[in-house]
Amino acid sequence: MHSISYYQEKIANHFTQIVSNKEPKNLYEPIEYILSLGGKRMRPVLTLMASEVFNVDCEKAIPAATAVEVFHNFSLIHDDIMDDAPLRRGNQTVHEKWDLNTGILSGDAMLILAYQFFENYEPKIFQALAKLFSKTALEVCEGQQYDVDFETRDDVTIPEYLKMIEYKTAVLVGAAMKMGAIVAETSDENADLIYDFGLNLGIAFQLQDDYLDAFGNPETFGKQVGGDIIENKKTYLYLKAIEFSKPEEKQQLLHLFSIQPTDNKDKIESVKGIFNASGASEATKKAIQDFTFKAFETLEKMDIEAEKKAILKAFGENLMGRNV
Repeated sequence: MHSISYYQEKIANHFTQIVSNKEPKNLYEPIEYILSLGGKRMRPVLTLMASEVFNVDCEKAIPAATAVEVFHNFSLIHDDIMDDAPLRRGNQTVHEKWDLNTGILSGDAMLILAYQFFENYEPKIFQALAKLFSKTALEVCEGQQYDVDFETRDDVTIPEYLKMIEYKTAVLVGAAMKMGAIVAETSDENADLIYDFGLNLGIAFQLQDDYLDAFGNPETFGKQVGGDIIENKKTYLYLKAIEFSKPEEKQQLLHLFSIQPTDNKDKIESVKGIFNASGASEATKKAIQDFTFKAFETLEKMDIEAEKKAILKAFGENLMGRNV
């Protein structure tokens, strides 16, 4: 097995030639652009890593890893359109740099391209990858719809929120790992277990993102701290604060999440104060820990060498120890 940076470099090198010099330029240049913005490339790294966990050279998993990352970036283009977001990873979003129609069409092309990468595999592996991919892609769309629905609802429950982040974020992490297992042609049990590992790690990762959005270090987080509070997003922190708060705190929180002041500094500080006083902050940290441990429990059942289990556990611990 190799280092994370080795896998990241493999993916980065491969991405430089995916759609280069293809016509028409106005369709393919936005695809090149979004893929060039980089990011951590966590999902394709997991696909490559999973193939080597099951003793197959990661080279064989590159087409599947590419499909995962192309799909992920397709979803980002369309999410940015839905959110009317001006920036992605500190750069202009595709629909801002070009226009709305280009963003929609280039995104559509990316979804089709993602499927094409599976054509590098023999029929049995192709079928298993395409089946998992279709299921996952639909779940991501369902998660996005739940997220949109929650914006106008005041009765969102914790189980509903966890289902939303599972579908919107975690299923793709689980699928990325299972694709590596499918390419390696390991047992169905191993493939399902590494999916569960990725799924639970993905939920923990998103809950941590919620937490860091409120309490992260502005210099290292990479996004505006308090962004979810400004947008009145009903995150796990918010839902736990509603559940735990005293009546007067609850009323204050409901009021704060119904307004859009010109200066958000006081709003952010007031909301964070309620998150801390109510115990919502601690409850969120515990949930992050619980889902991380749940991921680690699946490793014990996996039929792989102890050394490989240790590598996967270290990756999970590193991911959960982040402050960005």
